Amino acid sequence: MLNEVVEIETLPQTVEPERRVRDRGATERAILAAAKSLLAAEGFQNFGINAVARRAGCDKQLIYRYYGGLDGLVEAIGADLGNWVRDRIPEDAGGMFLLTYGDLMERLALLLLDALRSDPLMRRILAWEISENTEQVRRLSEARSKALALWLERMRGSLAPPKGVDIGALNAVIIAAIQHLVLAGAAGGQCAGLALKTPKDWEKAATALKRIVRGVYG
Repeated sequence: MLNEVVEIETLPQTVEPERRVRDRGATERAILAAAKSLLAAEGFQNFGINAVARRAGCDKQLIYRYYGGLDGLVEAIGADLGNWVRDRIPEDAGGMFLLTYGDLMERLALLLLDALRSDPLMRRILAWEISENTEQVRRLSEARSKALALWLERMRGSLAPPKGVDIGALNAVIIAAIQHLVLAGAAGGQCAGLALKTPKDWEKAATALKRIVRGVYG
């Protein structure tokens, strides 16, 4: 009987903390998802603690408790951009033999094009980079740029670009071209007379990107 009583009395002490941890994790994920959704839909103009709490369906005090406030929430979104790069631009060859630096840059260009086209929040961040010079935008931009640079560093391995090529400048121009295509396509369905509405239109753009990459890197 004594053993039975001990077991009954100690059971809540072992189960309750596990339940609280699990609930906190779910709430943190809900807050982060709500913050990203709000940013994608309305931008920083309407981005505030109350708006995020309403969208997440939680008390705003939980945002302060788990993230330290709005700045901490922006930091968490920035950190999540590293996961975005990992998830949307996978570190594998995808069946493609990466024998040259040109192979690597072609794969990055095509993956980045598809990833940006399907992500409204990332398109928002790209637009902010060229229109808003704020600390919040800089932090998100730097997080994304750092994650892409780390991806390229890990995937590059021993692959070397052609001698005498400024890969920093050239890669920046290639990525800028991809970003502008995506933004122009989302805004008006075209870029400099190139239609960007149908899958066939985007295949044409992807083919042009491959030609540019191969022209530079072989």
